[in-house]
Amino acid sequence: MPLIKVQTSVSPPLGEEVEALLKSLSAKLAKHSGKPESYVMTAFEAGVSMTFGGTTDPVCYIEVKSVGTMKPDQTQAMSQDFCQEINKALKVPKDRIYIEFADAKGAMWGWNSTTFG
Repeated sequence: MPLIKVQTSVSPPLGEEVEALLKSLSAKLAKHSGKPESYVMTAFEAGVSMTFGGTTDPVCYIEVKSVGTMKPDQTQAMSQDFCQEINKALKVPKDRIYIEFADAKGAMWGWNSTTFG
């Protein structure tokens, strides 16, 4: 049910580096959300045509979605953690990373032929 999706303008790193990044983000999202990692999904898209502040300098957009309500202290901690991780892995400056946090109602999130609501 928790999802973290990363879109970036930078070229994709090597396959094992992408895998390591996704596994790290998965573990961190499970920790921050308090939900089992067995429910966490990660996605990564590199080389996406993007601008930020009117330039095409390296940029990253992250979506974090989860069933239930994320509290402000959770989103603040996730923002810090995920920005640091992306900066380290992809060399995107932290001030060029946007993160959208979205709560989902259980009935609006499907899995295994049913929903969480």
